[in-house]
Amino acid sequence: MFLLDAALALLGLLMGSLAHLPAPVSLAAAVVIAVWLLVFAARERDRRHRARQPEPEAVV
Repeated sequence: MFLLDAALALLGLLMGSLAHLPAPVSLAAAVVIAVWLLVFAARERDRRHRARQPEPEAVV
């Protein structure tokens, strides 16, 4: 995922709106996006892991 983010940031530096920003600002934005994606992936993984766990049986 980090590789994809780095590739998109590099592509943006070369051809997109990131070319109008200084390199440190572009890199900071790439880091923020990478952290956001990592947090999202961790939360989704945790959510799926919890959804697969069987519910405890009720004691009657």
